Amino acid sequence: MDLTLPAADLDWQRRAKVFAETVLFPQEEELELKGALPRATKDAMRAAVVQHGLAGINHAVEVGGQGCTQMQQMLISEELGKATGALWAVVWHPAVALKHGTAEQIRTYLTPSCRGERRACVAVTEPEAGSDPRRVRTRADRKGDRWVINGEKWFVTSGDEADYIIVHANAGGDPDQPTLFLVDKATPGVRIAREPKFTHTYVFGHPEFVFEDVEVGDDRVLGGVGQGLELTKDWFVEARLQIAANCLGAAIRALELANDWATRRVQFGRSIRDFQSIEFMLADMAVEIMAAKSMVYRVAWEIDRGVDRKVVHAHASAIKLYASEMAGRVTDKAVQIFGGRGYMRENPVERLNRDVRVDRIWEGTSEIQRVIVGGQLRRRGPGLFTGWTALPG
Repeated sequence: MDLTLPAADLDWQRRAKVFAETVLFPQEEELELKGALPRATKDAMRAAVVQHGLAGINHAVEVGGQGCTQMQQMLISEELGKATGALWAVVWHPAVALKHGTAEQIRTYLTPSCRGERRACVAVTEPEAGSDPRRVRTRADRKGDRWVINGEKWFVTSGDEADYIIVHANAGGDPDQPTLFLVDKATPGVRIAREPKFTHTYVFGHPEFVFEDVEVGDDRVLGGVGQGLELTKDWFVEARLQIAANCLGAAIRALELANDWATRRVQFGRSIRDFQSIEFMLADMAVEIMAAKSMVYRVAWEIDRGVDRKVVHAHASAIKLYASEMAGRVTDKAVQIFGGRGYMRENPVERLNRDVRVDRIWEGTSEIQRVIVGGQLRRRGPGLFTGWTALPG
């Protein structure tokens, strides 16, 4: 079994590393101290994404993307995840559900989104609906040849930056008919109710949207009436894979910084890494990262070789669960190794420690991931996780 990364994959990794270190890292402190970046800076960063060839890495070349394999996407996300303030989000990944659009939808929404000319956000969560999608109350009712959408959505990541919204609503109010609608943000009846503040600093916002008698035509139904949950599941899988890779990158940067500091910092006449309490923390961090990297790369390899969709769904939950909790443990240790300096916002490890906390919550909490893994254990047995996946054919 050859575990060597091909030259093409290494090239994508190098490209992402250069982008992160030359475009993203220089913006970290300004974003943290001011809470936002100027419009001109964000526009320049968007142009840099195109210049570095990172626009739409998760979609095919035929629709304007880069046609990256899953492994290449994970390598890119790992490098971008080293940036604080979620600056990795400036590199857009148009929702995977868009590839199921009609030719007109692909032309109007997906292709310009891949090119950076448009940006989507996904609206699923509601005040009473988080982990349980059947509690969604946003509804879309027929009115002649139109759909009328009413409801409220929370935590719509990048909703301030996006110009259209992929809205999860129940057709006719029926929870058995979840449907995705493409809604331009400028459509009458769409408004942002408020933009709450969160623990982390984030380059974009997570506004709450209200939809009041928002009308769209049948041409804005994505993937068919009643198909919303299946398409949302695919989006969750994609998001969980990206989160796992981002967490891996954040943990690696935290370890590198802590390892360097432990070597340079002298107390009681010697480097603090010479004290076993520090050395053991660094060792635990390294082992956890090695384990997470093995999981992330393995699942990417499986996807690129056409492993069954249900297996991918189960494994995506496993790596999202492990990588997000691993990153929390690693960044916490990094803060401890830096001592008081690790509690200063000017220190990347402090920012990383706050940044990764949300990764145990969004796109499915750690508890939901355990439910998914546990359910798969009941239905398919331990071999799904303890064995080695058989490839198709």
